[in-house]
Amino acid sequence: MANVVLDPKQHPEAILPDLSKPNPLVKFTKDDIAFVYGSKWKQRYFTKRGDDYYPLGAQWDITHQIWRAYQAAPGSDWWTAFYPNDNMQRPTGPLCDGCHSVNYDIATKTVTEWNVGCEKCHGPGSLHVAKPSRDNIVNPARLEPLHASDTCIQCHSQGQPLNNPINGKYYDWPVGYKVGTDLRDVWKFEEHKLGEQSFTHFADGTAHKNRMQGNDFVQSVMYERGVTCFSCHDVHGTENNADLLKPATVMCLECHGTNSPNGPHAASIEAHTHHKVGTPGGDCVDCHMPKIEQTIADVNVRSHTFKFITPGDSDSLKVPNPCTGCHSDKTTKWAADALRSWKNLSPWRVAPSNP
Repeated sequence: MANVVLDPKQHPEAILPDLSKPNPLVKFTKDDIAFVYGSKWKQRYFTKRGDDYYPLGAQWDITHQIWRAYQAAPGSDWWTAFYPNDNMQRPTGPLCDGCHSVNYDIATKTVTEWNVGCEKCHGPGSLHVAKPSRDNIVNPARLEPLHASDTCIQCHSQGQPLNNPINGKYYDWPVGYKVGTDLRDVWKFEEHKLGEQSFTHFADGTAHKNRMQGNDFVQSVMYERGVTCFSCHDVHGTENNADLLKPATVMCLECHGTNSPNGPHAASIEAHTHHKVGTPGGDCVDCHMPKIEQTIADVNVRSHTFKFITPGDSDSLKVPNPCTGCHSDKTTKWAADALRSWKNLSPWRVAPSNP
C-alpha cells in the first residue's frame, strides 16, 4: 500500500520540514494541514474547507530541502482552463483524490480509505475476505497484458475522462474505471502532436513530466510484446528503489543478457555500453531510462519508453539525450562522433545524422 497521503494529526512525523522556521512562501500553520501528500521527491499540503480539500500555496522540495511555491500555472495542465487561478478554488476531489484513495465517490466525496489500498488494484474484496478464492478477487498478475497494465496506467498517465465534464466538474482521473475492465472506455491520453514540445510531452512524444509512465510505456516495444508494469515492479513493496523486483541492472539482464535474442548483441555489457559496469553509463537504465521527466524543479524521474534517445534527436527535437545529460560539458556533436566510433553499434540508429 502506497502511503502517500497522511493525516498529520494522526502522523505528526509526516510533516517533513520545520514549520516553526519562518519562510515568506509558507502562509499556513500545522493546524491548517488536513493532509500531507508525498515523502520522496516533494511534499504538498492540503487544507479542508467544507466537504473538500484544497492545496496550500507552498511545497517542500525534499531533494534540495527548500520551500517552493505551489500553484499550477494557467496553460500548464489542461484543467487550468476550467478552474480559477486560485488554489482555494481548485478542489482535490476532481483533480487528485480519485488516484490517492480507494472508491472515491464523486457524489458524496467519501472514500473507503485514503491511499492506494488493496481494492484499488484488486477490486471489491468483501466476498474474498469472507471466503478466499481466486474466483472472487481480481489479481492483475493473472490478467492478460492490456488489462494488467491498465491497473497501473489508470493513475500513472496524463489524460482526462472521455465524458468530461461530469456533473458540471472537470476531473483529472478516470472516473468510473474498474480493475479488469477497459480503461479506454472512460479515459483518453493527453493528445500530442509529433514535433511539438508541450507541458506534457517532448517533441518526440516522450513524457515531459512525472506521472506519465503509462503514456511512455504504451509506446515501448516491451509493452507491445506483452511485458507489464509488474514484470518489473511489486507495488506491495520491496527493498529496491521504485519497488523494483530486483535491482535494475540485475532485472534488466534477466531478459537482456549479452548475445540474447532480445539483445544487447555484444560479448559483454561493457562491450555494449562502452562504460565500466557500476559506473555512470554502465547500467541499462542510464541510457534506456534517462532521468528527463520533471517532478519538481530540476528533480527528474526516469522515462519509460526504453528507447535510446540519440544526440541527433536532441538537435532536431530538443529532447534531452543520456550522453550529454551525463557528459554535460560536451556537445551533441561530440556524443554523436563517439557513438559512430563504436563499431559494434549501428550508426544509422545511434547517430543517424551529423549534428
